Amino acid sequence: MKLFFTFVLFCIANICFGQTDTYGIFEYNKDIGNPKIAGGAQYDTNSQTFTLSGAGYNIWFERDEFNYVFNQIEGDFIITANFQFIGEENDPHSKVGLMIREAEEENAAHVSAALHRDGLTVMQWRELKGAFMRDSQDEIFAPKTNYGILQLERSGEEIIMRAAHFGEPLQTIGSHKVDNLQNSVLVGLFITSHDENYLGQAKVWNVRIDKPVLDDTNPNISGDIGCRLETMNVLNGKRMVIYEKNDWFEAPNWMPDGKKLLFNMDGLLYTIPVEGGQISQLNTGFANRNNNDHGISFDGKLLAISHHREGLPGGGSTVYVLPIEGGTPQLITEETPSYWHGWAPNNKEILYVATRKGKLTYDIYKKNIKGGDEIALTNTKEGEHVDGCEYSPDGKYIFYNGSASGTMQIWRMRPDGSRKEQVTFDANNDWFPHISPDGKWIVYISFPSDIPVNSHPSYKRVTLNLISAAGGPPRVIAYLYGGQGTMNVPSWSPDSKHISFVSNSGKRD
Repeated sequence: MKLFFTFVLFCIANICFGQTDTYGIFEYNKDIGNPKIAGGAQYDTNSQTFTLSGAGYNIWFERDEFNYVFNQIEGDFIITANFQFIGEENDPHSKVGLMIREAEEENAAHVSAALHRDGLTVMQWRELKGAFMRDSQDEIFAPKTNYGILQLERSGEEIIMRAAHFGEPLQTIGSHKVDNLQNSVLVGLFITSHDENYLGQAKVWNVRIDKPVLDDTNPNISGDIGCRLETMNVLNGKRMVIYEKNDWFEAPNWMPDGKKLLFNMDGLLYTIPVEGGQISQLNTGFANRNNNDHGISFDGKLLAISHHREGLPGGGSTVYVLPIEGGTPQLITEETPSYWHGWAPNNKEILYVATRKGKLTYDIYKKNIKGGDEIALTNTKEGEHVDGCEYSPDGKYIFYNGSASGTMQIWRMRPDGSRKEQVTFDANNDWFPHISPDGKWIVYISFPSDIPVNSHPSYKRVTLNLISAAGGPPRVIAYLYGGQGTMNVPSWSPDSKHISFVSNSGKRD
């Protein structure tokens, strides 16, 4: 019996140690430079938030003292995170941020994106092991202060720092070429108090490390990619990863009960609890080649899908409707290609984009699910494109993205296709507007201006933007590596407080 209790205590001790020795997506946590007061990192799995603690004289001159939570990473990458100091104020030059470091030695070369407690935001570096860091020569100061979001990207020998205030686009703070940086480096979060007798603290969340892929990567046939299924509070931007896989999946819908998400993967549809867990296949009968255009009727009873039929024009995408709990799909659009995008609030009509009668451009159509003729709501010109059509909950407008202005922007029109009005006006290419169930907000995905106007590829640096349905300027609520499949379909939670989306984590190590 005594041996049994000894064994139990041993197991409990190991379980406790395992819980405290967890650093989220990071493998290691160490004090660098032997600071006088030991630091550490804690990770809260419920909120997916880090609490960093660190002391030390500084990260400067020929050596450093700080606490570091990190991974060893090869090749190119992008690391992004939100930062906030907590606890009592100490030295205004205490700092927290992102660091790329060649080794664990106190005098190792590094490049850092640093937020100081007084708001100063700086890109800093030590060029060579043991070199003295110098004011002005080894740093680039940001034009503004108190950036809460920091990003470092490695692209070959070039290290690029970007930063943002919440709600604003990322700004490029600067870049620095490091000729002698090894292919494999340490990458992570750091904190130093700038006071060897004080332990500084900070919170860090929305930590993401993405590995870029080649521009011509096809996600449907490439086996070296990864995706994350995420949810986000639209008001504060806090994100939660609930499912990850080193393979391709897309386009989540929030289920009517608010407890599950629906998404497509490998031609099938799956549900998953919103807090994460086991995925379950939804029965779609013969429809086993479903793409990312699927969604749920306003009354929560029906599901529309887009399934590819063999040997038909445009890849054969066809719109079907079936019960939300699964079943045999009912054919809605005989002609192809047809890609579903929205339900009417009366739960009797659907919206979709399609090409017809040899026309190369896509138009928006609506059709009653009980039959009858389809009705064209747009008449695009050569080179134009429309997509992402969706009713407002009150049925007064159909929102969509269109390129009539020369860039892809968000538009709206009346349900009969009249009174087309442009909603967004910017240099980027804006796609897939989704209106919150309470009708107050519109969220959409914004691609960079250098993306072809009629294209929405995957693996791009995109943002998710939020605007008031009543009008006004957009706010950036998420910065991610994504694009196609991120948010093609309605993805709001029933309470209008959260959205779901897919981000691309990139190449698998």
